[in-house]
Amino acid sequence: MMTSTSPVSIPITNGVILDLASIDTGDLSLTTLMNTGLQWTTYSHTAPDVIAERIANAQVVVTNKVPFNRAVLTAAPQLKLICIAATGTNNVDLAAARELGIAVTNVPGYATPAVVQHVFAGILAFATQLWSQNQSVTRGDWCRSDSFCLLDGRIYELAGRCIGIVGYGALGRSVAQVAEAFGMRVLIAARTGEIIPPGRLALTALLPQVDILTLHCPLTPTTRWLIGTHELKLMRPTALLINTARGGIVDECALATALQEHWIGGALIDVLTEEPPPLTHPLLAPDIPNLIVTPHAAWSSHEARQRLLNAVADNITAFINGTSVNRVV
Repeated sequence: MMTSTSPVSIPITNGVILDLASIDTGDLSLTTLMNTGLQWTTYSHTAPDVIAERIANAQVVVTNKVPFNRAVLTAAPQLKLICIAATGTNNVDLAAARELGIAVTNVPGYATPAVVQHVFAGILAFATQLWSQNQSVTRGDWCRSDSFCLLDGRIYELAGRCIGIVGYGALGRSVAQVAEAFGMRVLIAARTGEIIPPGRLALTALLPQVDILTLHCPLTPTTRWLIGTHELKLMRPTALLINTARGGIVDECALATALQEHWIGGALIDVLTEEPPPLTHPLLAPDIPNLIVTPHAAWSSHEARQRLLNAVADNITAFINGTSVNRVV
């Protein structure tokens, strides 16, 4: 977090929200944003070809996923602050914003409880075979059983199993805490290309040991395609891969092959390289076994989305008062 005490030189009076529908389905309170004192213009969605037009006179812009390249930023001479309503900042050209004197803030940590919950919902779905058990009941298999129960599918306990965590920030640490509560052993991957510190393992050394691999690192040039064919083949044939971070961290074609050829035991994928994905996306093929795909929803609990909007409002208020927080530029 970066804190600045430089006062804003001109009054900040108007703001634009470009993609409110990606955050709010009508169930959130916008009171904190309205209480910033700005005159707001709000759009549900904004296509790339109208971004420049919509922010031409804006001093403050709130964006969740609308991209800001150098050309867009240059065409907004009054723009003073971009509030990214998310943690990731890859949709804004930060170098251009810095050169143009445009402040950029994000909101770290707002969705940690929701994402951790989603991770373990997936882990437990595989461990307890919830979907296959339900299908068995729906087919009438239980009704035809010779016993009082139906021992259909391999259910296993998390206690004693090993989870590997890639990305050990707030999310990774919270996942580790819950894993330890289940009695799991936790291994932490070192950052790629850096000297391996005590208590961490190189990714290639970690992969063969884990029953579950969960990704919580940002998408950077170093982490793009971090998990590909080589890495998937290092994993156990019963191992589970979870990605709630960014789609580009996993080679999705390689993952589809890994599941079809049983290099690994299963995967929970919440993020894809292209979102929304095309119908022809390799991980949406109907014949891929042991795969759960959710629509980039791990972060989206009602509570997390409300925290996000409230934090955006706090960032704006602090900036107007000359004490900006959560500054990335």
